[in-house]
Amino acid sequence: MKINESNIDRIIRVVAGILLLVLGWGNIVTGGVGEVFKWIGLLSLITGLIGFCPFYALIKIRTNKA
Repeated sequence: MKINESNIDRIIRVVAGILLLVLGWGNIVTGGVGEVFKWIGLLSLITGLIGFCPFYALIKIRTNKA
């Protein structure tokens, strides 16, 4: 599993993930949309932290140039 995300991509994913988790778990957004925010936020946070996106690997995209 090689890192396939650039540093800026990772930062954006982590920030977006935290924001979505706060919106979902803080009951700022409720119902089905809140649940979707929780799952997307968690996925975004995890992929940002580890630097690997399975979808990028599937379609053979790399945002890092290393």
